[in-house]
Amino acid sequence: MSKRAGVAIAGVVAAIVVWSLVGFWAGLLILIGVPAAAYLLLDPSQRRRVRGISRKQLGR
Repeated sequence: MSKRAGVAIAGVVAAIVVWSLVGFWAGLLILIGVPAAAYLLLDPSQRRRVRGISRKQLGR
């Protein structure tokens, strides 16, 4: 199994667990809000680097 497939499966499992525990809308807010908050916590220079990296290079 490739690394991307493992990440995708883990994301689906996390979504199912969160939705079953807190409901659809709260789960959706958590699954979208946590990565968005993590991105906003980065320094401006780190955000620039993340935006500059292509998706293929993120999994290095």
